[in-house]
Amino acid sequence: MNRRNTKQRQLVAEAVRALDHPSAEEVYAAVSRADSCIGKATVYRNLNLLAEQGEIGRVCPGEGAERYDCRTDKHYHMRCRACGKIFDAPMAPLFSPVQLLGDTGGFMVEDHNIEFVGLCPGCYKKTTED
Repeated sequence: MNRRNTKQRQLVAEAVRALDHPSAEEVYAAVSRADSCIGKATVYRNLNLLAEQGEIGRVCPGEGAERYDCRTDKHYHMRCRACGKIFDAPMAPLFSPVQLLGDTGGFMVEDHNIEFVGLCPGCYKKTTED
């Protein structure tokens, strides 16, 4: 596996750190502003590589495009159902979800993900103003 820290990979990692749970398209837009010679395939390839290496997190919301996260620790997310924005949830991770499941019928649980869905403050305010 290529672990060289290339200029392109550094730009992609910096974009993920600077943006809040960005999509690949948002990362590409930020990187292309910094260096117009970097192609979309290079950005996507580096996002996947950084995620596989554990340098960035991958967020797979229930709806919408996959997102990326500068946080790599186990944590949960909140997603606004109106605008799609993703926030870190203020909740400590559950380290023993198997204990909560009970009998899994032989299903071997390897990991878990929790996503809270609702309205962000801005979208909630819009619904109460109508």
